[in-house]
Amino acid sequence: MPGSVCSSSSVIQAKRMVDQLRVEAGMERFKQISLAAAELVQYCQEHRRSDPLLTGITASSNPFKDKKTCILL
Repeated sequence: MPGSVCSSSSVIQAKRMVDQLRVEAGMERFKQISLAAAELVQYCQEHRRSDPLLTGITASSNPFKDKKTCILL
């Protein structure tokens, strides 16, 4: 009896797995990824002049710059 319960649950699990794989196989992923990548590249190129990682931060506008100098006695 326990063997039949185990085999029926494994059959149900296998059917669920096949259904999930069919759903995943039907998705159009690569087209969406390539479109998103193209949009990301375009956005980066349009905003590269204002990107602080590419242009750097001026000392006067750097919020992490020390306000006072440290003097050791």
